[in-house]
Amino acid sequence: MRLSAVDPSSYANADEVVTTHVHLDWRVDFARSVIAGSAEISLKIVASQIDQILLDVSDLKIDSVKVVQAEGSFPLTFNVSDLVENIGSKLTIYLPTMTTGQINLLIDYETSPKASGLLWLSKEQTSGKNHPFLFSQCQSIHARSLMPCQDTPAVKFTYSATVHHPEALVALMSAIETDKKRGVTCFEQTVPIPSYLLAIVVGDLVSEDLSPITRVWAEREIVHEAAQEFSETSTFLEKAIEICGPYVWKRYDVLVMPPSFPFGGMENPCLTFVTPTVIAGDKSLVSVVAHEISHSWTGNLVTNKTYEHFWLNEGFTVFVEDKILGEMYGKNFRDFHSFLGLGELKDCMNVQLKDKPDLQKLVIDLTNLSPDDAFSTVPYMKGSTFLRYLENLFGGPTVFDSFLRFYLNKYKFQSVVSDDFKKTVYEYFHENKYSEILSQIDWDKWLYSTGMPPIIPEYDTSLIDVAKKHVELWKNSEDIHEIENSSLLKSPMTSLQIVEMLSKLLDEEVKFSHEKLDVFEKAYKLGETKNSEIRFRYLRLCILARNFKALDDIFAFANSNFRMKFVRPIYKELSQWPEVRERAVENFHRYKDQMMRMCAVQVANDMGISI
Repeated sequence: MRLSAVDPSSYANADEVVTTHVHLDWRVDFARSVIAGSAEISLKIVASQIDQILLDVSDLKIDSVKVVQAEGSFPLTFNVSDLVENIGSKLTIYLPTMTTGQINLLIDYETSPKASGLLWLSKEQTSGKNHPFLFSQCQSIHARSLMPCQDTPAVKFTYSATVHHPEALVALMSAIETDKKRGVTCFEQTVPIPSYLLAIVVGDLVSEDLSPITRVWAEREIVHEAAQEFSETSTFLEKAIEICGPYVWKRYDVLVMPPSFPFGGMENPCLTFVTPTVIAGDKSLVSVVAHEISHSWTGNLVTNKTYEHFWLNEGFTVFVEDKILGEMYGKNFRDFHSFLGLGELKDCMNVQLKDKPDLQKLVIDLTNLSPDDAFSTVPYMKGSTFLRYLENLFGGPTVFDSFLRFYLNKYKFQSVVSDDFKKTVYEYFHENKYSEILSQIDWDKWLYSTGMPPIIPEYDTSLIDVAKKHVELWKNSEDIHEIENSSLLKSPMTSLQIVEMLSKLLDEEVKFSHEKLDVFEKAYKLGETKNSEIRFRYLRLCILARNFKALDDIFAFANSNFRMKFVRPIYKELSQWPEVRERAVENFHRYKDQMMRMCAVQVANDMGISI
């Protein structure tokens, strides 16, 4: 079932009426774990006339709906119906007469303590242990659990907010702070955004400035460490502006989230959320900030119209991220980073999507499927590989960078589908000299075929080749003495090269003896690393080796962060280890309430259990 003509995941009649502005008046109630208040929604009617408005809601308690007019406000009849699990319900608002032009609605409501887009942490779950913590995660379709809305990326609106919160805590949103008093903070976002970019956080937060328009926010226990780790943020932003064009969002702040945050990062305008798992102590994982900065153009400025075209957000963003890294660290590093992404993609195909070929496509069908159920690395890595293929085909960055800026400028503040991108390629490269090149692009194969990308670009593999030599050493030799005395181990690798080595060993399902695994850990000091990407892969090798000695470390890692990229594969693979499955299920049930619901649901699905 497709819920509407505009978006398979939204009930909103966005082909008839569109939101232009929302004003939120919210009271953050930690005692009851709810946000209570109102949403005043301004809508423009684009049909000739309408007699009802359809909005998306999820577990909201709707107290009243009124139409606001110059002469006052008047109550409207409404109904909540058509609940679909993991998607939400339809709020139907009945208008007394056929209506044209503009309409303003005032909806009083409160959220559920189990709202899928909010996570309420007790003070014990924070670093400081003194105050509770609230954060939101609205992507992909969870804004409907925070407010009644047209929860589709096809619609963009500006917003303002007045947030009432405990005086001792700081409130932040994906907007610019305009006023602050005791326990009341006001915000304004003047650039139109889709609903999934609405964000709020309330906690015991402090900040350190990195530049006049960038700062790092975090709990005070880690803020200085975070500021040092993300010290290159303003340089990333400068490079992104050179590649993509003017930055329209006024500020770029980074907020380091609690371990319960389910993603690596979230590109909320003015306030990027990042997982604490990227703090490695050596800046080896800060490319996530380059990724989220890139979203300021690819996703936030030009947005996929539905999540069936999610690659237009994420594929473009990985492509720009890699270009930023190439500008800063050299072309060979750009290629190395792109190649690492292909390794993650192959792992995703072999594990997460092994039995789901339809989700291996760039453009997918979300009929009867929640966008969360379809989430994978495919739009990121397969999408960015497609763009790198096109860049090479048209003559390299000198030519393709100009096209990229043309595309971003043409569709800024809009939402698009894959066919819009395709048409723009033909529009920009219209000269006869490009006709033969255009004829080489097999659009159907790139957009709709399953499996790995149909063509892998030629990458500089010099950094990869070093990691491959280490893979061969461990794969082909069982002589521990020979391995320990290998000259290869005397030349250290970078953190990312170790990540690639581990990825290859996992991809080829190399099973270590327990003795060999001990030598392997000592050779690369894996027990000492703070790099979560290395630790994640090494612990999965331990699962593959059925190493019972590592179980405490494996569960400790799974319980220290609830990032879906990490916990989903670990729980899935533990559940396939017969002697350990029962402990894994028990552990999941013990910690699931510290996960965001979207994460807990996906982990349960991966393990084949009910939540």
